[in-house]
Amino acid sequence: MKIHTLLSEDMIILEILSQDRDSALEEMVRYLKNKEKVRKDRELFEKLIQREKLGSTAIGEGIAIPHCKLKEAESPLLVLAVSKKGVRFEALDGKPTHIFFLVVSSPDDPGQSLQILASIAHLVRKAGSLSKRIMAAKNPRKVLEIIREEEEKLEG
Repeated sequence: MKIHTLLSEDMIILEILSQDRDSALEEMVRYLKNKEKVRKDRELFEKLIQREKLGSTAIGEGIAIPHCKLKEAESPLLVLAVSKKGVRFEALDGKPTHIFFLVVSSPDDPGQSLQILASIAHLVRKAGSLSKRIMAAKNPRKVLEIIREEEEKLEG
């Protein structure tokens, strides 16, 4: 599954202002609500927080993959958000988180959700300069281009 095909320019937030986990999640959820991608923003926020309580989705190296399932999500929603300052997201390595891949998927298709999460994790692990390149991008189109390039490199 290709991340660049799931992501669109209007789902890339180049700068979130929040500096703690809950505020950052709330900011991303509000963005989805403002884009009319979700109606049940409160429910989505609560589900993301519940998931974080099970264990942080910050995988280290400045990257987090917050995710949950929401009935109203007929097709998967993917938001990429960047924090230049960094967010305290309870990462295992103790470092601030700068890149967020927020995934909201349908509970009716758990396989698809796992595929998306696995694809993001694979991309992040294998593409060493991904974070730096995304943080340096000046616009959403460039972010998409970087992800596409990195995915193509991984294909060989």
